[in-house]
Amino acid sequence: MREALLNCAIDHFGRSGFEGAATRAIAADCGTAMSSITYHFGGKEGLYLAAAEHIAEQMNDHHRPALEAAAAMPVATREDAIERLVAVLDGLASTMLSEKSARWARFIIREQQEPTEAFDRIYSIAMRPMTDAFVHLIAVARPDLTEREHRATGFLLFGQALALRSGRASLCRVLRIEQPDAEAELLLRCRLAAHTRAILSAGPEILP
Repeated sequence: MREALLNCAIDHFGRSGFEGAATRAIAADCGTAMSSITYHFGGKEGLYLAAAEHIAEQMNDHHRPALEAAAAMPVATREDAIERLVAVLDGLASTMLSEKSARWARFIIREQQEPTEAFDRIYSIAMRPMTDAFVHLIAVARPDLTEREHRATGFLLFGQALALRSGRASLCRVLRIEQPDAEAELLLRCRLAAHTRAILSAGPEILP
């Protein structure tokens, strides 16, 4: 029942926000009494924070293999770093293109706009390990950049993958499709890999 409540809560909070979601409706959708929420989570706020942690743990489950593979061996060359980062980003892109990420995205996008303690938990549990891995690999691939530039580059690469979910409506309009199919998904993943290789293989930038 605890996991059923969490999955239902993620959907309700993602669609309606913390204030708009009703614990009565969440309990009803799970076929249980509101007292179940009190018993498992202490109340609405506890349920909301637990839902955030549940999202973060699911994200970790999806991305841990790629992160562990990237960290399994010492990075010997710049090319190694680039290819490992491409592999991690491809895994993230695959998740963002999957429908299983839709419920997470609605919740996370709301927290991105008006962050609460829930976002702190999502970031520390799931996002920070991934961005730290990005920054480490980018530092190897682009030693000419400063640490601040490594972090900015990591954020922007991360954002390209996230846009596959957060910008889904625009994506479909641009590609003139109803929903991303296998062909479109392959195209997008290939272009993301190409962009990443181009960015990390480039020489020093000249800012205006």
